[in-house]
Amino acid sequence: MTVAIDRATGKRRGDRTPRPGLGRRLKNGYQRHWYAYAMIAPVVIVLGVLVLYPLAYGFYLTLTDADSLNSARTIGVNEIEATYKFVGLDNYADILWGETAYDRFWSHFLWTVVWTAACVTLHYCIGLGLALLLNQKLRGRTFYRLILVLPWAVPTFVTVFGWRFMLADSGIINSALEALHLPAPQWLEDTFWQRFAAIMVNTWCGVPFMMVSLLGGLQSIDSSLYEAAEMDGASAWQRFRHVTLPGLRAVSSTVVLLGIIWTFNQFAIIFLLFGNTAPDAQILVTWAYQLGFGQQPREFAQSAAYGILLLAVLIVFTSFYRRWLNRDEQQLAI
Repeated sequence: MTVAIDRATGKRRGDRTPRPGLGRRLKNGYQRHWYAYAMIAPVVIVLGVLVLYPLAYGFYLTLTDADSLNSARTIGVNEIEATYKFVGLDNYADILWGETAYDRFWSHFLWTVVWTAACVTLHYCIGLGLALLLNQKLRGRTFYRLILVLPWAVPTFVTVFGWRFMLADSGIINSALEALHLPAPQWLEDTFWQRFAAIMVNTWCGVPFMMVSLLGGLQSIDSSLYEAAEMDGASAWQRFRHVTLPGLRAVSSTVVLLGIIWTFNQFAIIFLLFGNTAPDAQILVTWAYQLGFGQQPREFAQSAAYGILLLAVLIVFTSFYRRWLNRDEQQLAI
């Protein structure tokens, strides 16, 4: 066997150059991309201060028994040092398997799942229906788009307070039902109607985003596909099933994922609509707030543990959701 040797370097041809060490690679990367690093440095610093540090400190609190009685605090001129202790994973065990696990965690978790599934389903179905309607050639289509986007443009607290006044016992909704000789539900007192009202208000606030996103997706579908399907004799339902839905696949997968994440963590609507008066209508994020800031003593460690569990649930769901989408895309490609 003949081995070619480079006379200039004394190395055999075909030999792989040894990979430089980590320090050398970092130095070379910095020398080549220092401008990019300088541009992203402010973002990294802001994210570190506003996201990473609170997340790390919150996780640390979950490993302690911190509450408002043993945390560091200042009373007048007296500074009281923290006396909480390290307890490991006891908070997680108490939340998931403790004696009050169902009342404090699992019941709220199940309601949060039902709330998220119902709201996102209504968001998508109603938003898609309105997007299909606005994608047609209608007189005054611009005006209709403006009107339907208003619930999204109005600040959430204004919308929720408006619904709270309308859902009150003497509000316009119950007054209209009584005028029609129909039963007037206790929207803000009864658990079932509290949950129904929460879904209704969140649907009102969330549909415009879905509508606008899906309308953009509809306008990006090539009209020649509809013309070809119509020439082949496809019905309106067949065109919707085999042209519209596949054409909206990329947009739908993104907005549904965003909708699930936002709805799962939707704090403002539940809190502003009920405050602390509806314990059975609280989702996990508002229940965690109630534990940490809405009662005495305030359970900081337990509240932080709820936050970490929420984050873990969303990370697991997102990973499975993306894998499921990728698998379906591979099957469609085949």
